[in-house]
Amino acid sequence: MDISSTLLHQALEATGELLRRRGQQSAIVVVGGTALTLLGVIGRATEDVDVIALATPHEDRPPTEIRAPDPLPDMLRDAVTTVARDLRLPPDWLNTTVGSQWQTGLPPGFASRVIWEQHGGLWIGLAGRFDLIHLKLYAAADDVGPSSRHFQDLVALQPTEQDLDAARAWIANQDPSYAVADAVRQVIAHVRATRR
Repeated sequence: MDISSTLLHQALEATGELLRRRGQQSAIVVVGGTALTLLGVIGRATEDVDVIALATPHEDRPPTEIRAPDPLPDMLRDAVTTVARDLRLPPDWLNTTVGSQWQTGLPPGFASRVIWEQHGGLWIGLAGRFDLIHLKLYAAADDVGPSSRHFQDLVALQPTEQDLDAARAWIANQDPSYAVADAVRQVIAHVRATRR
């Protein structure tokens, strides 16, 4: 099920409000379509909310100390389950599948570029544009071609040549195989073609 931009905002607000009413706080960092939607880069529906990190919330300042997102705190899982039921969303509408990226590492300096928003008891960290370019180029290499959602998101981020070079170097450290390098090269060629 695709989650519209309106429903996405409603679900995140409802989760934050539920946590606030319970006197609880949680902090997550999101990537993918959710981050791009909340940053105003795209307006399309997204499949789910990709949580790449948790962070330590504070009463008087934005969260700190990001870490791998598994497992989600019980209080957040409970709120997400309640919102899924109330808004008729899939049970995994907010998930940590992308958290496996911690096994090979995030782009250097990732935490310093997170943009924080507070929604009731839920802090939502949005990965920075530079990091989203890295992650979207990597994802687009798994689904090469202009029709790929990841490719379209990458183009919407308007990466510079420097952004693409940095992302390509990072991906080479993640997976040095020829197949991935060739797929990245093809994606970058498609990105360049959109500028003509």
